[in-house]
Amino acid sequence: MPGERRRSARVTVRLREELARLLQHDLSDPRLTHVILTDVDMTDDLQSARVFVRLELGGDVPAARQALMKGLEAATGRLRSSIARAVGLRYAPTLRFYYDDGLEATLRIEQLLNEISSEKPES
Repeated sequence: MPGERRRSARVTVRLREELARLLQHDLSDPRLTHVILTDVDMTDDLQSARVFVRLELGGDVPAARQALMKGLEAATGRLRSSIARAVGLRYAPTLRFYYDDGLEATLRIEQLLNEISSEKPES
């Protein structure tokens, strides 16, 4: 239904704003200090949300990624209840966190292209 999609889009925007605020200001877990929320994708029935996150540039090492994901997993219950209250939802959506590799992949591709273009052709 078109009305459900519009509501889902509005709730997704509000959920993204609230999650960003919670991650930056309300959680004291040191594993979550350098997290950046990149995207939120919510189902039309508002029951589930996929949340994409990454670390600030320079802090992206496998151990830090693993710590980030464990920290988010530990905070999921608190995040769900806070979001349901703040956004005004009857049911707290299930939150699934995914690490967003997009920026790192883009930077690596640019680096490779620069290396290729800087090599002088043999003539």
